[in-house]
Amino acid sequence: MDETAALELKHISKYFGSVAANKDIDLTLKRGEILALLGENGSGKTTLMNMISGIYYPDEGRIFVNGEEAVISSPQDAFRYRIGMVHQHFKLIDIFTAAQNIVLGAGGKRGISHINEEVKEIAEKYGFEIDPKKKIYDMSVSEKQTVEIVKVLYRGADILILDEPTAVLTPQETEKLFAVMRAMKADGKSIIIITHKLNEVMAISDRVAVLRKGEYIGCVDTAGTDPAALTEMMVGEKVTLNIARPKPHLERPLLEIRDLTINNDEGSRAIENLSFFIRGGEILGVAGIAGCGQRELCETIAGLRKAESGGIYHEGESILGLSPRAITARGVAMSFIPEDRLGMGLAPSMSVTDNMMLKNYQDHGYGLKEEPVSEDDPPEVAKKKAARNKFISFLNRHCPFVDRKKARAEAEHIIEELDIVTPSTETPVRRLSGGNVQKVLLGREILTEPNVLITAYPVRGLDINSSYLIYDILNRQKEAGTGILFIGEDLDVMLALCDKIMVLCHGKMMGVVHADKTTKEQLGLMMAGALDLEEEKGKPMGVAKDSRIGEDQA
Repeated sequence: MDETAALELKHISKYFGSVAANKDIDLTLKRGEILALLGENGSGKTTLMNMISGIYYPDEGRIFVNGEEAVISSPQDAFRYRIGMVHQHFKLIDIFTAAQNIVLGAGGKRGISHINEEVKEIAEKYGFEIDPKKKIYDMSVSEKQTVEIVKVLYRGADILILDEPTAVLTPQETEKLFAVMRAMKADGKSIIIITHKLNEVMAISDRVAVLRKGEYIGCVDTAGTDPAALTEMMVGEKVTLNIARPKPHLERPLLEIRDLTINNDEGSRAIENLSFFIRGGEILGVAGIAGCGQRELCETIAGLRKAESGGIYHEGESILGLSPRAITARGVAMSFIPEDRLGMGLAPSMSVTDNMMLKNYQDHGYGLKEEPVSEDDPPEVAKKKAARNKFISFLNRHCPFVDRKKARAEAEHIIEELDIVTPSTETPVRRLSGGNVQKVLLGREILTEPNVLITAYPVRGLDINSSYLIYDILNRQKEAGTGILFIGEDLDVMLALCDKIMVLCHGKMMGVVHADKTTKEQLGLMMAGALDLEEEKGKPMGVAKDSRIGEDQA
């Protein structure tokens, strides 16, 4: 076997102003191997891969492909060196077919029937399941990902970079992807996979390279390490997830959903006849493939979306149809982390202080202070104070004039309590790392002292250390008696963090299971619709009372 490296980086550095995103990195990718790249958020993984794929150009160092020095200054250069990158966020045109997306930009003049045959040949060679004629908008997430991988293979890539390829896949879909990756490896392809899921690193990779704060820490054989050791390499210290599962604080539900039906933006069913409840001091996880109604469920509970039918009850009283402010005032808070962390919930150009009070400035005493009227005040003074107070009350209701002292004090409290790394309370949140952005958003919701917290994808895109900090925050809220609805992507974490897990498939409930009495494989089957515990019980889906959900949630 030729021992020449497929890809070799020597002393690679990249600077953005005075900040070193990558500093003096040496990295080798062997021919026919799968190399996992690990590192915390901000460790330089994406920057390094962007230099390999031609998006950035290194300020220092050299890149070698198959033993020869390569100059990669654009994605087209990368393709010429047979390097292809599959990004986490797909670059596909929805109205085109799979084959049209695959050939787009590849050059040459070939008929669509010939392209379809070429795509089928690639699929059969590596074990993909793909319909070249299918439109992208009709595809599942895993099908779209298949199109992206076939697209780089169609262009002749021998070196593939996969960025978080399993982020939204079921365990069964992940196994199919890994089977394809092993087939590509057997064909001589060299693969770099970026993932935060250590169990997947152990399952698929031959070696693991670790970056920390822009520097290369080392590379180890996967067979000779374990998740704990890899975590310590990434973070620089041991990190553990300690989750307690005490009995719920309350037997009576804090939040109850009865026969809820919701439409999505296109008018189709997003959620159908869904019923469940959450008690104080417990975490109910929601597992499901992306797009199974999770977002619509969160928005409806928070008052942001209209329900078609059914009911939502908080402490026994209906909150369906109330405004988001009224729902928040009753003790229900929502923390939703979209793919763009700053695209929903926070104002990126505003400071930590401003973001803390943005949602609740009317309810938390941030408004301008009224001057008390004393019995000893002369009539003229009392009249002036009353007029001034009336004007201040109007401003507090209708205008964004606020007293920042209390807001700044609360921001300082949250920064200290949640260990938010920021230069000051006045730093714009766009300058914070992903983990700290998440903590600002969660901290603001916790500041309202809710007894029900709806949190969706709170660790999306975060490294293991930042993720564990978020999990610790949620666990502390649970221990304080808060009922938490947790929507996440990592089933291993969900099994460790949640008390129970509700599984959705195409907006319908497949069942509610105890986290300590189920497996990831069972959850995967339920997510795919292959296992329906509701049907096995012989009871109609969506029965609202404890006759159904009490068995699972007792």
